[in-house]
Amino acid sequence: MERAVGIDHYVSAADGIGGTLRERPEDFRVRELEAFESASLDAERGSYPELVVRATLRNWDTNDFARRISDALEMSRERVSWAGTKDKRAVTTQLFTLRDVDPAALPDVRGADVEPVGRAGRALSFGDLAGNAFEIRVADAVADADDRIAAVVRDLRAFAGADPADADAPVAVPNYFGQQRFGSRRPVTHRVGLAVVRGDVREAVRLYAGNPSPAEPRDTREGRDRVDEAFGVADEGSEAVADGTGDGDWAACLDALPRKLRFERAMLSRLAERDIDPATPPDDEVWRRALETAPSNLQRLFVNAAQSALFNRILSERLRREIPFDRPVAGDVACFADRDAPEPLYAPDPGREQRVTDERVPVMTRHCARGRAFVTAPLVGTETTLADGDPGEIERAVLADAGIEPADFELPGEFGSKGTRRAILVRTDLEVRGSNGDPVFSFALPSGSYATVLLREFTKRDPVDRRQ
Repeated sequence: MERAVGIDHYVSAADGIGGTLRERPEDFRVRELEAFESASLDAERGSYPELVVRATLRNWDTNDFARRISDALEMSRERVSWAGTKDKRAVTTQLFTLRDVDPAALPDVRGADVEPVGRAGRALSFGDLAGNAFEIRVADAVADADDRIAAVVRDLRAFAGADPADADAPVAVPNYFGQQRFGSRRPVTHRVGLAVVRGDVREAVRLYAGNPSPAEPRDTREGRDRVDEAFGVADEGSEAVADGTGDGDWAACLDALPRKLRFERAMLSRLAERDIDPATPPDDEVWRRALETAPSNLQRLFVNAAQSALFNRILSERLRREIPFDRPVAGDVACFADRDAPEPLYAPDPGREQRVTDERVPVMTRHCARGRAFVTAPLVGTETTLADGDPGEIERAVLADAGIEPADFELPGEFGSKGTRRAILVRTDLEVRGSNGDPVFSFALPSGSYATVLLREFTKRDPVDRRQ
């Protein structure tokens, strides 16, 4: 499953500890590191219309909680904002802004502790999240977990460019996008996005509405099988593609698909309304209109996930070629550190790029060693800067293998992307302690980096959490 999204390697060759994540929500604690300032609660409401609250949520999906609190306040969901979406099976602490809400009106929500902390002149947005602090317990680890953890830590310190024996040194891992980015049980969003970027929007609709996963319930698999039949899937297997020779009976597909698959059903309803022939060319506008029945954030996620999978593949190839991550080589594009990031984050600022020539390798190596700069790789879009030298060769080879060029991201609506670059290494100060015989990992990561990417080096287990 990891290879399907471009994650091909571990940094550490040490044995994993196995174990289970999220045996209970309390085993996975996340606290936002905030980059958002608010005025006092008694600030003038006309200038500060947003009530800022800090919510500690147990077993709540962020979107579901926003919907629940907006319903309780009898207001539009659009008046609830937050900076980062958190996993459901966890205990999470984060800020929300509620527009035109009085503190006295806050409802009681089961599984949520909501505390008003101030007022603000604007709503929270993604850029207001600096990072997250994690405290994660791994249950049922192997008996010699301590020795294995120590071996992995030594390897990850070396990967960070530090002395493996230095107990105060940070650890580092490749800044992969974790499995959650693509769908933990059905990793498909990147495949949908890649099809969109290639111009095969018909296949994008088929991949999302059809294309069953073995991890899904039987009724869902059967419904998706019927969708594949309607499209005319040429071959069996995960890489099957539609050839347009199916029966196009979208009404039968709707009968077969469970009602819980709301977005898939919306796409098929659009096809049924217009009686679309499955042989319609793959880039025809009718397929795009069907795909656009998905919420705008999901449309963006399709292309973002495609960019993320390409990024992962670039990192895996760099690892395979044993090109360093903690320091640049000639041709790399580096970025400087975010000087405003709160402690204890090692955070990059992708907006401050520096192309690394032969002459600049020594000085940029020193900056990276001091945590002042990071090597980057592209999240490809129309305006993305590609590297030169060996790193640039890797980037161009990955794009060529995917059949994609940066200009292909010039797309209408939510599907277009200018692209950016992202640090290829994520550092953190790691503390590991015991709790009733189980290891507990404490660390902080900048926004957009994944705790599971660090933990996979220690557990070396199936990325699908069967207990979620």
